[in-house]
Amino acid sequence: MKAKGSELIPILTIAGSDCSGGAGVQADLKTFSAHKLFGMSVILSVVAENTARVISVHNVPTRCVEEQFEAVFEDIPPKAVKIGMIGSKELMLCVRENLERFKPENVVIDPVMFAKNGFALMPSECCEFFKENILQFADILTPNIPEAEFLSGFTIQNEEEMIRAAKFLHTKGAKAVLIKGGHRSENANDVFFDGKQIHILKGERIETKNTHGTGCTLSSAIASNLALGKTELESVKDAKEYVRGAIDYSLNLGKGCGPTNHFWAFNA
Repeated sequence: MKAKGSELIPILTIAGSDCSGGAGVQADLKTFSAHKLFGMSVILSVVAENTARVISVHNVPTRCVEEQFEAVFEDIPPKAVKIGMIGSKELMLCVRENLERFKPENVVIDPVMFAKNGFALMPSECCEFFKENILQFADILTPNIPEAEFLSGFTIQNEEEMIRAAKFLHTKGAKAVLIKGGHRSENANDVFFDGKQIHILKGERIETKNTHGTGCTLSSAIASNLALGKTELESVKDAKEYVRGAIDYSLNLGKGCGPTNHFWAFNA
């Protein structure tokens, strides 16, 4: 009897893990699966965290990271790549060297800097190093407002300053920039700059504390849509709708900020 299997589009996450399953590599892989893609991973750090706190971060040795890259790209080259938390200069150099070596397409970079409780996942001294060594590989960069402030060096208090930050980060090498507006009090509008045109993407604020992993989920959803052949703008818009559903149907788990529901569409 012939097997009934079919080919799935491969996609890769390069990030830290989250043992509680709501963010990081675990959130990325769930998002890929929800988009009916074949998810793979290069793990950069092992993070002991839950919905309430980060206990510790342990970086993976760079030799192990290099071998993970080699294992993936020599056998199943991905159609898109999502890059999340990179917790040291050594890991940033390692990631840069492997991006230069394997030249993946459709790279979405989420500059993960802080956990929900404020724990620094990217040390502040690495910020400039990140801009100089990683930002240039982003087909789409997806900072939230605190991350965009950190990377741009100025305060962002309104939509005009979000636009300014998006254009500034484009000059630093990112081909397209999505500034996420979830931290603003008046609305949750995002600003997307594709290198030529500014797009204001309306967002309605959802009253819930269960938002653990939303940034990871959004960036991996964008990468998923790019892997499926959608345009950048379509990928961002569709990813926003996916994340909205994941928050609408979020999971009331844990003692802190509960996780989003990556498989909401299958149960809604």
